[in-house]
Amino acid sequence: MNHPQRFTGKVVLVTGAGTGLGAEIAVRAAQEGADVAIHFRSSKAGARRTADRVEAEGRDAFLVQADIVEWAQIARMADEVWGHFGRVDVAINNVGDMASDQMSWREITEEAIDHTLAVDLKGTLLCTHEFGSRMLEQPDGGSIVNVGSTVVVRGSARAPQYAAAKYGVLGITKSYAQAFAPKVRVNTFAPGFMETERMLNREDYKNGRGEKLREMTPMHHIPKPEEVAGTALLLATADAQHITGSYFVADGGYNMIGA
Repeated sequence: MNHPQRFTGKVVLVTGAGTGLGAEIAVRAAQEGADVAIHFRSSKAGARRTADRVEAEGRDAFLVQADIVEWAQIARMADEVWGHFGRVDVAINNVGDMASDQMSWREITEEAIDHTLAVDLKGTLLCTHEFGSRMLEQPDGGSIVNVGSTVVVRGSARAPQYAAAKYGVLGITKSYAQAFAPKVRVNTFAPGFMETERMLNREDYKNGRGEKLREMTPMHHIPKPEEVAGTALLLATADAQHITGSYFVADGGYNMIGA
């Protein structure tokens, strides 16, 4: 497939790029001409596989490890990435926790609430703050894309803490979009359900939920992560140069159900 070269000569940093959507965004960025910083927390083997795919596209791949719930680790990660490339043009804050093992609101625990909010909310805020602050010092600024979810439209009876965290991501995006303007743009990309490896292995998805979701989605399709990776990157392109503080949905129309 011939991809548009929207990131030729650019450096793209993707958090949580060892698996799933993060890995596909990293590879797509490379296919479009970017060198890529590949962040991981514990899945070094997955990050290495992503790096191999990036390098197969003829681009530079740089692995960096950090736990994004700790500011010191994020700052150290940024030091390493900026030290290697000299700059970062695009940062995709993809890391998130869907509380996917929780099947009902009745199963919620304080530990689950704390963990989801720490990763999805605190981690996204700290990464946006750290990366954006450094981009402001660059001559050409930069662009940040926070990965949200269409759960903010519908809520989540299954995992209220996940919906709360993703609502918070919108506040982070809008706040830093104002703070960093006009030099650094900040937007939220909101995918719907995706057929990630984790989703495909869930018992409820295998036992009818997947088919039900397809029926409920106007497009009658649940995409694989690689099908929406280019859409996530769209917000960081020159074509989106007048978009900041926005919430961009790509869910096949699922958010319209019940409207």
